[in-house]
Amino acid sequence: MKLPRRRFLQLAAGAAALPMVSRRAWAQAYPTRPVRIIVPFAAGGGSDVIARLVAQKLTENLGKQFYVENQNGAGGNLGMGNAARAAPDGYTILFMTSSYVVNPSLYPKIPYDPNKDFAPLTVTADAPNVLLVHPSLPAKTVKGLVDLIKINPGKYSFAHTGVGTTPHLSGEMFKLSASLDLVAVPFNGGGPAVQSAVAGHTPIVFSSVASVVQLVKDGRLRALAVAAKTRAAALPDVPTMEEAGFKGQEADTFQAMMVPAATPKEIRDLLYREIVKALNLPDVKARLEELGLDVVANSPEEFAALIKEELVKWGNVIRAANIKPE
Repeated sequence: MKLPRRRFLQLAAGAAALPMVSRRAWAQAYPTRPVRIIVPFAAGGGSDVIARLVAQKLTENLGKQFYVENQNGAGGNLGMGNAARAAPDGYTILFMTSSYVVNPSLYPKIPYDPNKDFAPLTVTADAPNVLLVHPSLPAKTVKGLVDLIKINPGKYSFAHTGVGTTPHLSGEMFKLSASLDLVAVPFNGGGPAVQSAVAGHTPIVFSSVASVVQLVKDGRLRALAVAAKTRAAALPDVPTMEEAGFKGQEADTFQAMMVPAATPKEIRDLLYREIVKALNLPDVKARLEELGLDVVANSPEEFAALIKEELVKWGNVIRAANIKPE
């Protein structure tokens, strides 16, 4: 029996809609089992602390466990590569940092495509970098420091938290922009780098604001400028690099969340809404402020634009300074 054309089209349209209905129903039921949040760094670090804080709130609000799985190694590449290969079903989330946009230019080969493998959710928080000096240095401003270094080429060194970290890249970008003969000294983490500056061994240091607030308040280090578009809430009296006369020096370490690219949009939207809701809770905001972090909670579109911008910026710095991974 031959169906009338109109009836045939109605049946065909209904059949085509079935997968969409199925996907929506699936998304509405999500999550039905525990959700893994991969943190590509060791437990106890800043990323781990924030991820666990957000995971706790997601667990409370969505009724299923969200748990952190630390997969540290290769500058974050190990965990990011594993997340890229995970099933795009909403049950694997990547908690990433600025290394996501640095590593593609730093390493000859990485196990993920920063432009294709993930769908951005939101930047949870960020911490701007800050330029500091030991109080024994006569420089009271960024310009004063530049003049001091230029009068004494090769004499001064700056400490940083490790090759390819944003404090390191901040220092290299500063060197390039001001044409400075300044020696970079890597340390294994922010603590040792800052302590070297406090002791006067490396009298200049680029560090995350979160690591140095109390030292600045105690007068053990002098903060000259923050590498951000606006002043840091934790150091309101410290000017930005642009206010200090040096444009284009913005650099921070951001903490963010993504999912594999093919994760259904309904699930991505749900996760985005719930993460932003968690970040705006008073107790979460207070805890992040204690860590020296500013809540961001931007949109997926804004996050995607940031990724493109940061890939270009840090790629240019890494190539110009000829930086190689350790």
